[in-house]
Amino acid sequence: MKIVRFTLLSLGLFLSTASPAQDFSNNEQLQTFIQEMNQKHNFETDRLRQIFNNTRLHQSILDAISRPAESKPWHEYRPIFVTHDRTSGGVRFWREHRDALQRAEEKFGVPPQIITAIIGVETRYGRHAGRYPVLDALATLAFAYPPRSSFFRKELEQYLLMTREEDLDPLEQKGSYAGAMGMPQFISSSFRRYAIDFDGDGKRDLWGNPDDVIGSVANYFHKHRWKPGQPVAHKVRVHGKKYRQLLDNDLRASHTQQELLDNGVILPRNIPRDLKGNLLELDTGNGPEYWVTWHNFYVISRYNHSALYSMAVYQLSELIVAARNN
Repeated sequence: MKIVRFTLLSLGLFLSTASPAQDFSNNEQLQTFIQEMNQKHNFETDRLRQIFNNTRLHQSILDAISRPAESKPWHEYRPIFVTHDRTSGGVRFWREHRDALQRAEEKFGVPPQIITAIIGVETRYGRHAGRYPVLDALATLAFAYPPRSSFFRKELEQYLLMTREEDLDPLEQKGSYAGAMGMPQFISSSFRRYAIDFDGDGKRDLWGNPDDVIGSVANYFHKHRWKPGQPVAHKVRVHGKKYRQLLDNDLRASHTQQELLDNGVILPRNIPRDLKGNLLELDTGNGPEYWVTWHNFYVISRYNHSALYSMAVYQLSELIVAARNN
């Protein structure tokens, strides 16, 4: 907690001096970054200066990243993402893109409902893919958000490389306040590493091509070692007090089933014996709820390193399957 208080205090002091400026024309860190991009990747410095002269700092971005949805308790987080609208939208998306989803499952082993739920949670199937210029978002966070400036500076580098490789105008692309792009909200490094041309038209289009979006999400999970046919999570009961020692912030499935049983976790039957799990406690607003999460739950969390996010994706995927089968 001391680290968090210090970070927010430092950020508040920084923003009090940074907020009046709405451009980066006198930002020394940016000038250093431009020189680095020239030396490392042979970008023309004059061209980069011209680009960044049209880039703006957004206070709303700094405000948004300081209060992410993942900071909410589960009973407030779940109603944002696990909704009737996203469920019915998922059924429509699956129906409209059935062939691409089937092909993605055959090639990468990732079920259609998981791919669909990711796109539903991220952008409501493309309806809300972000309104900020990606360059503005990344520059704001790289040069005006000290807690994560190193990460976003790397993403800004990746973004400029990506737009050069894909022949895109860096000033024209829109995304989230954190610089995530397209229907699946890939950040720049993920785009370069995991986006694929799934329909063979020679482009990797995550903004307007659902086939590429579906294939890229499936590839992302495949590369993070999704295990076809294995479960994601099971709601469980607990007894005694020993189970509490299994609760931690590590999302890796690291406990053997015997270890879970010995600590008071009542597991469902017919789980493959070599499968390891993790115990998760969720605040329902009316008391705690317990889940054992398996390896594939951890894989979902590689998309967004949050247990709440992964559980929202999983529960939405289950609702989509149920609604589609009715």
